Amino acid sequence: MKFRYAMVCSSNQNRSMEAHFLLKRQGFDVSSYGTGAHVKLPGPSLWEPNVYEFGTPYKHMHDDLRRKDSDLYRRNGILPMLKRNATVKLAPQRWQENAADGSFDVVLTFEEKVFDMVIEDLHNRDHVLLKTVLVINLEVKDNHEEAAAGAKLTLDLCQEIEAAESWEESVDEIITGFESKHRRKLLYSVSFY
Repeated sequence: MKFRYAMVCSSNQNRSMEAHFLLKRQGFDVSSYGTGAHVKLPGPSLWEPNVYEFGTPYKHMHDDLRRKDSDLYRRNGILPMLKRNATVKLAPQRWQENAADGSFDVVLTFEEKVFDMVIEDLHNRDHVLLKTVLVINLEVKDNHEEAAAGAKLTLDLCQEIEAAESWEESVDEIITGFESKHRRKLLYSVSFY
């Protein structure tokens, strides 16, 4: 694979991890992140989310939620999701703290506000490398079914980018082709490291 990819959602749990899992299995050089202040997972009600710090191991979250209410978190898919996440990497990471991971060629986000946060963060960084990075938003609802469908679309898009001689020269054609093939609108921007 020619390029380094980053998958980014709010909490580095569902959408970014589903795409990370699938792309990793396909041999892509891929990492994943969240942009939120904390990692939030559904709780017993909308007003009682489970909140963790970035860097808390997925296994710790899994064990904590299993202790709190094993039936609820198995039924709503959170325990299987956390189990999958733990096979991909140790813990959720925050995009704004990823400088030590190096630069990426392509960043995919799954929500417009996350896209905006990534763009803003890239603009606020010291541009030492002046390396271009393609940031694309593919809007995906934050539920398990949509995350799985979004991961397949992400794989298709990344395969198109990999197949291009130079994404910088063919980004408009890649985006237009993807949008008409999948009837999905993408936001994209070219930024710098």
